[in-house]
Amino acid sequence: MIPGGGQPDMQQLLQQAQKMQQDLQRAQEELAATEVDGQAGGGLVRATVTGSGDLRALKIDPKAVDPEDTETLADLVVAAVQAANENAQALQQQKLGPLAQGLGGGIPGLPF
Repeated sequence: MIPGGGQPDMQQLLQQAQKMQQDLQRAQEELAATEVDGQAGGGLVRATVTGSGDLRALKIDPKAVDPEDTETLADLVVAAVQAANENAQALQQQKLGPLAQGLGGGIPGLPF
């Protein structure tokens, strides 16, 4: 219900929903095109992912490569990818957060 007992303007609600959908799609496209980095080992291993979380590149400094200790290298790779994904999640929150908040009361007359 809308305060005052009136009915929501369905045309206005539809337009707002369409705009939010367009904004969300545009933000998702921006995320897919944006790259963020993560690093480990003081920059010896760097991972690049898109804002949507797709791994695009992995750079390993030759100093990090020790044939006798591949386990450490693997740990550094995992840590760099995790750091990059955390940065991607932060970017997602930055881009999509305001849109999601709009769902929580941005459309008058809807219960969410």
